[in-house]
Amino acid sequence: MILEHTFGIITQPKVEWQDIHDDLKSPFALLLNHTLILALIPAICWYIGTTQVGWSVGDREAVRLTTESALTLAILFYVGILAGVVILGAIINWMARTYGAESTLAKGIAVATYTATPLFLAGIFGLYPLIWLDFIVGLVAMTASAYLLVSGVPIMMDIPKAQGLLFSAALMAAGMIGIVAMMVASILLWDMGAAPAFV
Repeated sequence: MILEHTFGIITQPKVEWQDIHDDLKSPFALLLNHTLILALIPAICWYIGTTQVGWSVGDREAVRLTTESALTLAILFYVGILAGVVILGAIINWMARTYGAESTLAKGIAVATYTATPLFLAGIFGLYPLIWLDFIVGLVAMTASAYLLVSGVPIMMDIPKAQGLLFSAALMAAGMIGIVAMMVASILLWDMGAAPAFV
């Protein structure tokens, strides 16, 4: 079912993690029914927000991107999100043995996907790119994602909570490294011609 666990993972995460564990699908089905759809939210909303509304600092006139530039960036953003989820899922699967867990790629992608759900949903605020609001929403979404990670890893990997906490901390560090890698990739892509063009 499309977006089957999206609402539950936000409202009752521990119950939903157990349901996800018990009803685990293949990595392809998970990506198709959840990740591919939710990753569209930030990409589309930020495209609309940066081309139609724009952003401003102080009393200055709003700055907007050209539609061509924003479309290129939105596509790259979408592909980056998907790549990040798959790579993080593979890292979760690879690291699981260190913490005594038996994992599969499907489990790794499930943890990465459902942990990122608050971040996907927070992307709707890209429709109105107000810097201070987006910062606060992003902070709340990251906190929710961290909570989902800490509460979900022990359930999904069938390990004790103490090991799950250590595993989650290691995954957060891997995620931070991934963010830095994406920033470096963005700079390189901008240098290769994908730099934003302003109206």
